[in-house]
Amino acid sequence: MSRGRLGPRATLSAVVSGVRSGLSGRDIALISAGLTFYAGIAIVPLMVLAFGLTSWLTSADRVRELGDRLADLLPGELGAPAAVSRLVEAGVGLDPLGAVLALVPMSFYGEGLRRALLRFSPRHEGMTGWRGRLAALPLILVTPVLLYPLLLAAAAMAGLAERGGAAAGAGQVAVGFYSVLAALTLPLAWGFRVVAGGRVGRRALAVGALFTAACLSGFLQGFVLFLSLPLDLGAPFGGLDVVGGVVALGLWLFLLHLVVITGWLATRALDDVLSRPPDVRDEPAR
Repeated sequence: MSRGRLGPRATLSAVVSGVRSGLSGRDIALISAGLTFYAGIAIVPLMVLAFGLTSWLTSADRVRELGDRLADLLPGELGAPAAVSRLVEAGVGLDPLGAVLALVPMSFYGEGLRRALLRFSPRHEGMTGWRGRLAALPLILVTPVLLYPLLLAAAAMAGLAERGGAAAGAGQVAVGFYSVLAALTLPLAWGFRVVAGGRVGRRALAVGALFTAACLSGFLQGFVLFLSLPLDLGAPFGGLDVVGGVVALGLWLFLLHLVVITGWLATRALDDVLSRPPDVRDEPAR
């Protein structure tokens, strides 16, 4: 190993140390809960816009067809297929005025992400909310390019599920994992670099976005498995299944945002390691 270059184990150790340092003295659970609140405002208009723009790019009938395949793929215990069908119908029926109006609540996620990640930085800025919202808006332009391949992957997964067998099951998991990984990498990179205002280097950004997207994809696979479990989610809430379902969804969003925040801290820590001068890279991370 040449002088001034850290090996993989030393780099990993430095990144872990950097993540621990970033978490020190901060209530990550509370920060993640705040970001989940913003996501709760933004998630429905975001999905409606994504389906709407995809139907404008392709056709309403095509999106309905692929949306039906996605609904067939999801377990029906908690009403997930019906929810997807309603989102698809709302999206394909979206008019230009409705699309503009949906941008307002959708942009709240950009504000939440910027506010959350700024909690791990000594930087102070004004108009944080507007900066985050405006920085998130360009992502809506690429949602059809990201969603349409996901719908095609869902259709392929539904076909594998109908075929049955161990090989088809493994193929279904692989298609789901890698399609979500590919779809999430660009939005995460944009969020870490632009929305969060964190000027990390390209190498660290690429590694960090891919790592975080892989973790999120695995968690989403777990969420689909959770939906198939025969759980009475309404039992702790007086038999109100709707309340139990909303709470369960909020809990999963909370866990996903813990992953996002940790991924951001790991990305920033890796960038710190890669940006050190060669003569100090052998020093332990502080």
